[in-house]
Amino acid sequence: MAYISLDEALPGMRGLLSYRPVIAPPLMSLMQVLMRSNEGLSMGEREVIATYVSSLNDCYNCHSVHGEVAQCFYESQPDLISQIKADFRFAEISDKFKALLDIAGSVQKGGKYVTEAQVSKAKEEGATDLEIHDTVLIAALFCFYNRYIDGLGIVSKDTPESLKQRGKMMAEQGYGH
Repeated sequence: MAYISLDEALPGMRGLLSYRPVIAPPLMSLMQVLMRSNEGLSMGEREVIATYVSSLNDCYNCHSVHGEVAQCFYESQPDLISQIKADFRFAEISDKFKALLDIAGSVQKGGKYVTEAQVSKAKEEGATDLEIHDTVLIAALFCFYNRYIDGLGIVSKDTPESLKQRGKMMAEQGYGH
């Protein structure tokens, strides 16, 4: 049960956005622009970053649903998302993506935890400035969303099947639908 009165028929972020509809357009516009691009990072990589940071923040709502979205982009690797959540260093992903997830993990602790050495390592592995920029922004944005959802006591009523359905819908249609 949320700490404030929300429409319980709307899961997760949707309930919060319907409570304060004036904030919905800018928040969802940012999500759509940031998460629905294949410029630099792929949409799948963007969702993995969101999932990983949300997992570090122990935000069940976000790491579950965005994990399902991410999994839609990695259908041929059914265990990838759980591997990344457990320890991305042993997951079957590129060294470049591992370096970017390392940066995302530092952002989750606080922006000043990102080091020049981490950024240099990511660049050595082939990461572009745009990929580093978007990794930091996605990680920071999901720290915001995680704290927004958890700070208002939003508890997921999703089942594994409903999470898969929501994840598939978000992967196919994007945000704001």
